[in-house]
Amino acid sequence: MLSRKIAKFTLIPLLSLSLLAGCGGGKETPASSSGTDPITFTFFGADSSPQWNHMKDEIGQEIIKRTGVTLDAEYAISDGGKDRISLMAASGDYPDLVSAKAEVAKLVDAGAMLDLTDLINEHAPNLKKLYGPYMDRLKYSLEDPSIYVIPSYAGVDQTYFDATGGFEIQHRVLKELGYPEVKTLEDFENVLRAYKEKHPTIDGQPTIPLTLDADDWRIMITVTNPAFQATGAPDDGEYYIDPQTYEAKLHYKRPEEKEYFRWLNKMYNEGLLDKESFVQKSDQYKSKIASGRVLGLIDQEWGYQDAENALKTAGKEDATYAHFPVTLSEEYKDRTFQSAGFTSGYGVGITTSCKDPVRAIKFLDFLASEEGQVLLNWGIEGKHYEMKDGKRVIPEDVLNEKTNNATSFQKNTGIDLYTLMSGHYGDGVKDSTGNYYTTKFPEQIVASYSEPEKETLKAYGVETWKELFPDKEEFPVKPWGAAYNLTVETGSNYHVTFEKTQDIIRKRIPEAILSSPESFDAAYDGMLQELDAAGAVKMEQEYTQLIKDRVKLWSGQS
Repeated sequence: MLSRKIAKFTLIPLLSLSLLAGCGGGKETPASSSGTDPITFTFFGADSSPQWNHMKDEIGQEIIKRTGVTLDAEYAISDGGKDRISLMAASGDYPDLVSAKAEVAKLVDAGAMLDLTDLINEHAPNLKKLYGPYMDRLKYSLEDPSIYVIPSYAGVDQTYFDATGGFEIQHRVLKELGYPEVKTLEDFENVLRAYKEKHPTIDGQPTIPLTLDADDWRIMITVTNPAFQATGAPDDGEYYIDPQTYEAKLHYKRPEEKEYFRWLNKMYNEGLLDKESFVQKSDQYKSKIASGRVLGLIDQEWGYQDAENALKTAGKEDATYAHFPVTLSEEYKDRTFQSAGFTSGYGVGITTSCKDPVRAIKFLDFLASEEGQVLLNWGIEGKHYEMKDGKRVIPEDVLNEKTNNATSFQKNTGIDLYTLMSGHYGDGVKDSTGNYYTTKFPEQIVASYSEPEKETLKAYGVETWKELFPDKEEFPVKPWGAAYNLTVETGSNYHVTFEKTQDIIRKRIPEAILSSPESFDAAYDGMLQELDAAGAVKMEQEYTQLIKDRVKLWSGQS
């Protein structure tokens, strides 16, 4: 490898939104074991994985059979694995494979990660085929073009066929109110108010029109991110990026977002927003949803999926949720589906402690192969799917189990449990047989809907939730991808300032929402002044340069 000065970087966790890789630092690579000889790799994942069954599930057993690889895996329970990864970096005690998400730079700085460039070129033909024209996007930075990431949180050439986030309303609420129009915050508010007035209690408990989950980082998903979503801005984490100048600024500075938070303030003062929204834990939030008495949500489906599964198991499918692209007013368009192109970032990596890096990359390559992708997404032929007239089909009994008992189905079968362990194709991509790699395509999505969902969709004249949202063709592709997974030099003051601004935002936004209407402006404007006093302007200038650097790197000008 060429000699170069390597800058120190870290990933800023601006969303909830992988598994990351790294560089050898001259360490001799051990000889590789052959074929499918049994081998065990240790693995750490920064995301929790409550259904992990130590590869005792059906797919796990099949992976072991086909590759000889067993994973001795540990997953973070809380804090995104920050403490565990910091301990790794300090002690030099690393697992073979690691999913470090936003904390990967700590391991890169510690010299813990292998540069995967040569391993991919020499031993991973499926990964090379998968990333093809996107290899420049796998590079760490302009200063350090090593590949420390096999991106796994973004499917290559992804096409989204359905919406799983936005503003949610229970199906039974919509049905009783005659399926009203839900396009603006006022529409959303009116629906929740009308139903609460008719049903002040549900199953003997007080009706909750709207609740939020502000527990730790979840505040971004249900409280702060919706402010830009409802005001026509794309998802770039904590920033709004000017599409012409690439200038970055904290998105809270947009005047229209202030009006979104003013609306939440109104909801609170009128008793429509759950008063426990800013003190409850995520488990309490999901428990309320599972009770069936929460009429509306502002969330991503993965954030409340367990609660919705509980509702289905309890036979309360009509208390699950429809998805709408709600905006401040009709002049704005929800940009959920604006394309960022292929967004590299969080992924899986191999450490310098790995006992057999060649065997490890071959394992990751298998998972990214056509054979591996079909196994991970569809399962085992004859057990989880059948071939009929050249098409993969999920039998009705399997589909019912997958739809109505999703938690136990995943834990027992392992389907969709291993997707984030390596690179993968996105929804909508077809394999050599003409079948989709994943089971998320229009026909299968529609077949997976519950009856209340189908009834609601029919009432609104569409077949999928995505059809209610503006299409990606209405917006340009973002040349910087998704700004929330940019790398930032660890030696700068950026991180100190960023943490200060986050502390201010996570304290002051709830205070503004919970204030009296008369005090809202002073509370919100005071927050903006406090942000600038903490150094936000200089921080925004640094981020602007990073955006420009990424555009240059991804355009192949490095």
